[in-house]
Amino acid sequence: MSVLTNFELKPLSKMMKVPTITFLMFAAFQSSAHAVQLIGESKTIEAGELPNDWQLDMKSELTVNGARAQHILVNDSALIVNAGSLIDDVRATQGSSVSLNGATVDSSHAVFGAVRLDDSNALIHDSNITSHTTVGLQTFQSFDSDKGGVAEVFNSTIRGHIGGAMAAGNSELHFSQNTLVEGTGADSFGVFVDRATVTASQSRIIGGKNGVLFSDDYDEGGVGKLVLDNSSVEGRSGSAIVVNGEQGSTPRAEIDVRNGSTLIGGNGTLLEVNGGATASMNVDNSQLKGNVIVEDGSSADLKLQNHASLTGQLQNVTRLDIGDQSFWELTGDSQVGALSLAGGTVKFGHTDAFYQLDLDSLDGNGTFVMGTDFARGVTDFLNIEGEAKGNHRLLLAASGAEPVNPEDIRIVHTGGGDAQFSLVGDVVDVGAYSYGLKKEGTDWFLDPNNRVISPGTRSVLALFNTAPTVWYGEATSLRTRMGELRFEPGQAGVWIRGYGNKYKVADSTGVGYSQNQQGFTLGADTPLADSQWLVGVMAGHSTSDLNLKRGTSGNVKSYYLGAYATWLDEESGLYFDAVAKVNRFHNESKVGLSDGTSSKGKYNNTGGGLSAEVGRNIKLDDGFFVEPYAQMSTVVIQGGSYSLDNGLQAKGERTRSILAKAGATVGRDIQLDSGSVLQPYLRAAMVHEFANNNKVSVNNNVFNNDLSGSRAEFGAGVAVKLSQNLQLHADLEHSSGGKVEQPWGANVGVRYTW
Repeated sequence: MSVLTNFELKPLSKMMKVPTITFLMFAAFQSSAHAVQLIGESKTIEAGELPNDWQLDMKSELTVNGARAQHILVNDSALIVNAGSLIDDVRATQGSSVSLNGATVDSSHAVFGAVRLDDSNALIHDSNITSHTTVGLQTFQSFDSDKGGVAEVFNSTIRGHIGGAMAAGNSELHFSQNTLVEGTGADSFGVFVDRATVTASQSRIIGGKNGVLFSDDYDEGGVGKLVLDNSSVEGRSGSAIVVNGEQGSTPRAEIDVRNGSTLIGGNGTLLEVNGGATASMNVDNSQLKGNVIVEDGSSADLKLQNHASLTGQLQNVTRLDIGDQSFWELTGDSQVGALSLAGGTVKFGHTDAFYQLDLDSLDGNGTFVMGTDFARGVTDFLNIEGEAKGNHRLLLAASGAEPVNPEDIRIVHTGGGDAQFSLVGDVVDVGAYSYGLKKEGTDWFLDPNNRVISPGTRSVLALFNTAPTVWYGEATSLRTRMGELRFEPGQAGVWIRGYGNKYKVADSTGVGYSQNQQGFTLGADTPLADSQWLVGVMAGHSTSDLNLKRGTSGNVKSYYLGAYATWLDEESGLYFDAVAKVNRFHNESKVGLSDGTSSKGKYNNTGGGLSAEVGRNIKLDDGFFVEPYAQMSTVVIQGGSYSLDNGLQAKGERTRSILAKAGATVGRDIQLDSGSVLQPYLRAAMVHEFANNNKVSVNNNVFNNDLSGSRAEFGAGVAVKLSQNLQLHADLEHSSGGKVEQPWGANVGVRYTW
């Protein structure tokens, strides 16, 4: 389709909207009638002199200093117009030179532009050039000349009703330093290029319809060139750039878009090629948004390099090359003949829309970022009708929804070749599982037989699993909780304990994670009359951070209240300790997905448990003692439902734990000269978890959080009686074996009595 303006481009006089004979007669009349003529002379006119038409011939030179002049024709001569001067229009021929410095050219001429250069040069600084009827600045090549006009423009404004500027033949236009070139008419162009060269640096080109218009008026086979450097081209109602062919005219255009340059099409099109024309566009370190439309019978090659990007639809593009660190983002179904990737990326638009990319061939190596809706079984699709070569990666959008049938989701089709496709990270996260990729014939599908538990599911299972280890890390044994009560038996007291633990968990589903816990507990107790019972209350808080690798993590904040009762018999050494504790858990997870995005979810629940410990302190010679003990604990954690914001649904039943522990502590009481008592000790125990059926459902897929098994536990510590009323205690512990390991645990406490 064409968005070309409505003027005829051949012959050139038709574009200027006058018949050829009129064009020539008017030009001849304009060059002589009522003009002051200089022949081989130099002349300076100053402000205040009456305005005249001027004709300069045979190496003449006219300088205009702040004066007013009308039509100036420069033949093989020089014109210098300085600041404050006002000219109606200028035409230079036969190798003349024109210098405009802070000048104004304001033309209503019906034929010529405001400034026209035929085989002549112009240097334009800080000036304003306006044509109210035609084109602001024109450079042409005469039929009998081997070079055209050249204009270098700095920090100036050029406007024209039909177009801002025009370059034809072997001519050149160079715009820089914040120059504005603008077509003011509704159907105008910014710049017209006919086998000429146009460059713009830190400048703007704007057309009422098209920004830059390429043509080959006489079908002479030349190439039109456009170089944009940190500049912009805008077509207000049409395409930014049009390469327009017609019968007998098939232009070729070479376009370079560099260093942050932009193309803006009011109709959404950056580049339009039609009528059998040919275009090549190189985008370097620039970010473009818009479509490239190529009419049947025409051709266009695109190249993206050096962090360049293009966001838009490509229709019938002949070839596309994408270099490393560059990417193309589709905004609709697209067709490209040959696609070559050198580390580049093709992104299939937004995840809520699905597109098809049709290629004749593919080579190189690159990445395709594709969206999918597995719940509906729809996806972006890469369709290569011909041969595909190279190694390419597919980055598929992760989803929390379950696939309708992963085997039916086709991602890539090729017509042949030895191309290899693989998933970034080897898997794509889809609901409860992460799937691999498989090839069948010349098509590539998700592989339902190559799946592992997804990061979202791992986070769900870990959070539902964590509460028991949180509870046990807070409760522990009597000695770890309160130190050596025999230092001050039968006395009321207050105490504080700080602790930290690291766990490594690997349950029966293969989910592995590490848990780092830190927290504190405050307690107060009092004896019951003159009995051997001590009763108390406690409260505390802990935070557990979970690390499931691959960017997935969790956090559990626990707030708890508890009560305890402890019985000590000094004569026999027997003791009994019971603890009841209620927790409120705040659970959060952040899931790193296979496509580099993340998802999160949170929920709150409540848990409670009981612990009972019995043992006997047996005194030996020289202050040594041995203390066998046994402990039984049970915990019940409230079930719950929650979801991740990617659609993954999780539901957990009540989590139960029944933990038995049997072991012994060996230590010695050492009396110090100060009256203090130092008690170092070692501890060893066997621990067994009985609970093995904690069900969790993820998108209706049922998993069993089974942490059952045995492990060995070892510890070492010290209790210090500093005075009659104050003691300190600290210990370290380690456990290994089974599904829960504790690389380390640390505990420090202080107890004060009265």
